[in-house]
Amino acid sequence: MSERFRELVATPRVAPSILSADFAKLGSQVEEVMAAGARVIHVDIMDGHFVPPITIGPLVAGAIADLVHDAGGAIDVHMMIETPERQIEEFAKAGADSITFHAEATPHANRTLSAIRELGCAAAIAINPGTPVEALSELRGLADVVLCMTVNPGWGGQSFIPSSPDKVERLRQVVGDAVIEVDGGIDVGTAGSVAAAGASLFVAGSAVFGADDPAVAYQAIASAAGAS
Repeated sequence: MSERFRELVATPRVAPSILSADFAKLGSQVEEVMAAGARVIHVDIMDGHFVPPITIGPLVAGAIADLVHDAGGAIDVHMMIETPERQIEEFAKAGADSITFHAEATPHANRTLSAIRELGCAAAIAINPGTPVEALSELRGLADVVLCMTVNPGWGGQSFIPSSPDKVERLRQVVGDAVIEVDGGIDVGTAGSVAAAGASLFVAGSAVFGADDPAVAYQAIASAAGAS
């Protein structure tokens, strides 16, 4: 695992997602939330196949990598794409510290987790709301991070699925010591419930960058989650 990422996620963290940022001001918006305390920046990759939207690729991740790393932060890449194993090397080269792919997107989860680690990144796997936690039972000990989607993947600004804290609790029993990350509908009203259930990495997009003051919004969510 990236040593930088390992140290950062040793304590609870809120990871602002640039999916909801203003791309005309991306660098300054990333600097703003990092000045407010953010250290993990989440980068959502969508291909128009695994999920309907198309977003960004390695060039955008690479464009902010130095800015994030120079401030002591880490790049958390979340690939919502088919055959993710074909793209992991390009994101590692772009500066990713952690690379997440979906269990539903490839039959080669074991191999892909190993390949991500070989590239020097934290290896992470995600599951959709409709995927049972037991789908990850054979991967215990192989993933550094497990991401539990708390909305259906594809769009920012969706409402948090109310059953998500229960799923996080059940996931903890399956994945052992892996960091549990949650993504979707995370804000000041929902962060505390998934934190209590066992999550310690909280992705927040529209709740941060859609706010009038992203720095203040970040700090409020971090407080609600008990995060740094």
